[in-house]
Formats: sequence, structure tokens, C-alpha cells
Amino acid sequence: MSTLSDNELWAHIHAERARLAEDLSRLSREQWRHETLCGQWDVEQVVAHLTAAASLGQWRWLRSMLGARFRPDVHNQRRLDEYRGQTPAETLDTFTAVVNATVAPSKDIAAYLGEVVVHATDIRHPLGIDNVPSVEALTPVAHFFARRNFTVNSRTLVSGLQLRAIDGPFAAGEGPLVRGTTLALVMSMAGRAAFLDDLEGPGVATLRHRITNASG
Repeated sequence: MSTLSDNELWAHIHAERARLAEDLSRLSREQWRHETLCGQWDVEQVVAHLTAAASLGQWRWLRSMLGARFRPDVHNQRRLDEYRGQTPAETLDTFTAVVNATVAPSKDIAAYLGEVVVHATDIRHPLGIDNVPSVEALTPVAHFFARRNFTVNSRTLVSGLQLRAIDGPFAAGEGPLVRGTTLALVMSMAGRAAFLDDLEGPGVATLRHRITNASG
């Protein structure tokens, strides 16, 4: 496994944010209200969340978490409300302004690349937008997710399973095989059941059971 530098990871973050901003610029007002794969959030709410993630350094994040009494849901909702505009156009403008930001609450840059590619897919998939994040961007996220629980319980979900990408170099773990595109593996590790049907192998049933139980 080759490890990317922080500068390389940031370059991928900036590129994937820019690609998402371009997709968002084409949405109708109704599409901004469309459901996503991210819980109860619609498209505009997910975009506001991404803007918040790109705007909070370590100390601002810590103050926000302290104010929320370390309840992540409260923290996320407060920051989402802060960065959501009066209109979708305003929300998009605010997001576009942070496309090239290099701000994050911690040094886990691969995790914040994961935040961008997962939430971009949360938006695109239900809308039928065929603009997949690059394999080069997805691969370090896949390795990070397989190695650590961070904002998602990805390592726990795939513990004891062997993961293999069919479109890139990602491979991790030992056990029953789970095979598919790097995107499908990343999204499944992020707990998105919508991508399980894009996977194959004897380990898929175990992964499906874990994701279903985790979201139930």
C-alpha cells in the first residue's frame, strides 16, 4: 500500500469538492430538496454539512463540541444550520468558497477526503448523477476505512473479511471475500446499504447483516 502525502490528499479533496460543486450547479430547486443516503438530510443539508467540515479547524471544532456537550448530532446540526443559506444558490456559493480550503479538525486528512467522497455520493446516487469519484481519491479512503473507525464504524463492519477492489489496487483484510468497485466498498464501509448489491463474494452476507443491524 502506497501512502499519499497530506498535500496529495488535499489535492484530491479540492478536486472532489470542485466536481461536486459543478454537479450542484446544475440542480433544480426541487433536486436540492431531494433525499440523500445520509439519514434524514436533503441535498442542501448535506452540502451545508460539507461546508462546515471545510471551515472548522481544531479549536473551532472543539469549542463547538464543548457547546454541544460532546453530542456529535447536536454539533453537526448546529454547524449545518450555520452554513446553510437562505436559498440553495446561497448555500452553493458558501460551499464553492471553501472548495480549496485546507482546514480540518485533526490531522486525519484521509478521513476528511472520505467525508467528501462519501457525502458527494450520498447526494449523487439518489439523483442518478453518474459522476463517480476517482479511484485515485477513493483508494486512500478505502485503506483508511478498513484500518480505523473514525466518523463511521468502518473497521468494525469489515472485521474478519477480505476486501478486494475490481477497478483499482485496494485490498485489505483476511477472511470471506467481499469484491466490488472501490466506490461500492467505500460506501459499504460507510454503512450505506444501497451499495451492497454492487458487491459479490461469500463475505457479502456478513457485511449486509452488520450494516442492517447497525442501522436498525
